[in-house]
Amino acid sequence: MTAPSHTSSYYAASANDKNIRPELTGEVTADVCVIGAGFTGLSTAIHLAESGFKVVVVEASRIGFGASGRNGGQIVHSYSRDMDFISKHYGKQTGDKMGAMAFEGGKIIRRLVKDYNIQCDLKDGGIFAACNSKQLKELEEKKALWESHGHTELEMLTESSIQQYVGTGRYSGGLLDKSGGHFHPLNLVLGEAAAFESLGGVIYEASPVTRVEEGAKAKVHSARGCVTADYVVVAGNAYLNGLIPKLEQKAMPCGTQVITTEPLSEQQQKELLPQDNCVEDCNYLLDYFRLSGDGRLIYGGGVTYGAREPSKIESLIVPKMLKTFPQLQNTRIDYAWTGNFLLTLMRLPQFGRIGTNIYYAQGYSGHGVTSSHLAGRVLSDAIQGQAERYDVFASLPQYPFPGGRAFRVPYTAIGAAYYNLRDKLGI
Repeated sequence: MTAPSHTSSYYAASANDKNIRPELTGEVTADVCVIGAGFTGLSTAIHLAESGFKVVVVEASRIGFGASGRNGGQIVHSYSRDMDFISKHYGKQTGDKMGAMAFEGGKIIRRLVKDYNIQCDLKDGGIFAACNSKQLKELEEKKALWESHGHTELEMLTESSIQQYVGTGRYSGGLLDKSGGHFHPLNLVLGEAAAFESLGGVIYEASPVTRVEEGAKAKVHSARGCVTADYVVVAGNAYLNGLIPKLEQKAMPCGTQVITTEPLSEQQQKELLPQDNCVEDCNYLLDYFRLSGDGRLIYGGGVTYGAREPSKIESLIVPKMLKTFPQLQNTRIDYAWTGNFLLTLMRLPQFGRIGTNIYYAQGYSGHGVTSSHLAGRVLSDAIQGQAERYDVFASLPQYPFPGGRAFRVPYTAIGAAYYNLRDKLGI
């Protein structure tokens, strides 16, 4: 069998660990079997292993093959819908409970990096950049909202002061989150895999799960093996590929595109991002960018619905990059790739349980880096009998997309076109 490979990304080319784990064969037993070796799966696995559980992780392709190893690499707090939306639609008590967890994911990342000495170019500081006065006012409201939930490491930036952080005249101001940050996502997830293995955990790669058999002892089947476990955690997110249809009906894979330039000179780096912060703008179809550890500009944005592959990623993203940094007109693009995240109708994560012992978490809707790490902690606690925080997420309604699978793509694409027009008009 030919070993699966990562997408042709900058992250894969600069990965610290290129070792391939064995395929699942024969009969294996564990306390917990985790399906998916991304951030959700490995955060769950590490937290359980630290508590003494015997955990096995089964991965269809490679560690970090999906969104965990392809994303923009930014620590962005909260959820795709913020606490004011949650309080309005699901009650203040739920909003307060979600708010109490909203800033934990970034702390978990930093804790794992420190405790297990993970080399992933972690740097501090993230900026939300406003493209117009309406967005700047919304950032002022975000600052007040987050501070009301105890997050105080925030500073408003004016149209002039933001240029001390981002070398462009494109923005009307911004919000600096000093506890935000950025990192090499594939090296983070690979470092988490190594941390899990150091605790006695086992990871099987190239082992697509073909069937999950419910029962007092659940069985996770692959083509050549089976894991029998007391609990199963389904953490495949946008890459379940038909394994559990009832989960896939609740959400839709969407693609985002990323490019990486050639290495830039130190002068260029200081010109573009003088403080080496990461940036995302406030548009619905947002742009996001940062410098890599070796001085490249990583720039992402755009959305394709239904997990379609764009024919030419560069043609989609380079114009966005040049609108922000026209001085990069003659800069070479060394890497371009796409990856899928999972969008839910309400843009809130979906946590739940199938039967009595099969747990799942999915659908972070573009806020997966921190939310997935939080999910791992929450799922681990629930399996250990401490389900209060899990119950908060599980209580959120999980609506299917109107019209079923056939209408998910056009429905969401129409919505995206509407919000894109709003972005352009500044309304």
